[in-house]
Amino acid sequence: MIRLLLIDDHPVVRSGYRRLLELDGSMCVIAEANDAQQGEAMLNVHAVDVVISDVSMPEGDVWRVLSAIAKMQTAPKVLVCSMHDDAMLVHRCLQAGAQGFVTKNSPPDELIAAVQAVDAGQRYISRDVEPLAPSQRDELQRVNSLTQREREVWRLLSLGMSAAECATALSLSHKTVANYQTLIKEKLQVSTTSALVRLAQRHQLSDALALL
Repeated sequence: MIRLLLIDDHPVVRSGYRRLLELDGSMCVIAEANDAQQGEAMLNVHAVDVVISDVSMPEGDVWRVLSAIAKMQTAPKVLVCSMHDDAMLVHRCLQAGAQGFVTKNSPPDELIAAVQAVDAGQRYISRDVEPLAPSQRDELQRVNSLTQREREVWRLLSLGMSAAECATALSLSHKTVANYQTLIKEKLQVSTTSALVRLAQRHQLSDALALL
């Protein structure tokens, strides 16, 4: 029996998941949570095999769930189920530790197939998710080329901090942060701070960095 934890801020969605999945007979919902914060608490109480989580919720999001699971010795698999089908978001979820991604527009039998696949250690992406375009793959390669420190500086800059404020926050010299800023722009092939901010938003950098 596959033990499930459902995390979604809409009770009607969780109820629909429960009825659908338990009707299959091979899985059982043993806990539900309204948001990532409550989901994290449930993980400390219940032993589950698969977590089905939405991406964005009022009190934290899937990145918080993935961060908590990454620290567990016996970690459940994570299947993200979202209304969004953006290929970049799917990639970020998988890169952060999720094993599968299903859109809420998928047919019911695909959700069942996805749970069974990730429980078996397989990666699953629903059929209605478009593959990454060549330009998106190139952009991801540039983002992935950044070091952790460069990502930290990029995140702070994207939050509106000046180079001096970043230096204070990271206990670095102003010159060092200025050098990082130049290097980051070169690696990401952007020329302005506003472009850095837009790119950070597209990659949900402020959330994903919590997992590093």
